[in-house]
Amino acid sequence: MPFLSVTMASLFHRTDASRPTAGPDGSSLNQHSTRRAHFSLTATAAISALAIGLSGCAGAPSPTSGPSASTSSAATPTSISLTNCGHKITLAKPVTRAVTLNQGATENVLALGMQKSLVGTAYLDGVMPEKWQSAYKSVKVLSKEYPDKEAFLAARPDFAFASYASAFTDKAVGTREALARQGIGTYISPFGCPDGTKSADATWDNVYSEVTNVAKILGRPEAAKTVISKQKEELNAVQAAQNGKGLTAVWFDSGDKTPFLGGGTGGPQLILSAAGATNVFAHQKSNWFDGSWEKVVAADPDVIVLADASWDTAAKKIKYLETDPVLKNLRAVKNKSFITLPFAATTPGAQLTDGATIVSDGLAKFQR
Repeated sequence: MPFLSVTMASLFHRTDASRPTAGPDGSSLNQHSTRRAHFSLTATAAISALAIGLSGCAGAPSPTSGPSASTSSAATPTSISLTNCGHKITLAKPVTRAVTLNQGATENVLALGMQKSLVGTAYLDGVMPEKWQSAYKSVKVLSKEYPDKEAFLAARPDFAFASYASAFTDKAVGTREALARQGIGTYISPFGCPDGTKSADATWDNVYSEVTNVAKILGRPEAAKTVISKQKEELNAVQAAQNGKGLTAVWFDSGDKTPFLGGGTGGPQLILSAAGATNVFAHQKSNWFDGSWEKVVAADPDVIVLADASWDTAAKKIKYLETDPVLKNLRAVKNKSFITLPFAATTPGAQLTDGATIVSDGLAKFQR
């Protein structure tokens, strides 16, 4: 297994029993951003040149603080060092037996063409995009949702990638601390850090940074350059077209009585801004938030963008809008001005530029 060093950080614990969990981020159907109760306690671990397992290392330096993963100079040409969600991780060599625990994490690896480095995958939000279907089918699916610890360990992973902190809890595959003691490294998307650790700001540069760090962990930094170049090309096309100019939009993620909506600092805002549309709730200083239908009705947007997830489909949301006695009178509903895109394309990751393209093309159809 690769050399793993995880530096001691603070213990963060949050419980949210007010709503049932549903999505892989631990959200209820109308609360995308609430994560499952989780611990993010890191442990110091080191392995000597002659040792087989990991051993604790007291008094290690504190991890570099900051929202996003950053890469530092390596001691040897093949070693990898980065800070991720408050954890400093050092690998003596690239990971070769990884498990991905969320669709976003899986897509990052497949986008890099590194499916042969995967010994297992889990938890799809929806259908895997056609361009990665073949690669995805070559990887063993460990579980429909998070695998239990036994199934996870049976794959003999040396590393695990996740999009959300809920993957690394006792209720899922185990805490990052416990996995480190077993020689298994962990990485969480910098946009999905546990509560108590600041997540990365949703920017295109940070999206590219995540791809870069995943590629380094897998030993293919050159592959990241190819992926990022393609993503920038797609984004440039969306920005040049400005198909959303003059249109207002509401981003409806999930929920019914209380809609969970896209705010002004997350993936929805990145996409709508790139396409030239105005997010009605851009003033909300959050990625996602619990909104109110009264405010949606008052805004009466030109377009409604809908996330399509396996646990809360776009079709279900459209039916709700079209049958509600008040919401059915919204201009966007009466005109069927809906844009649907996969859930994974609504959050920062390998599909976000795909999401921008889908939204841009959809907006072009609804120009007055």
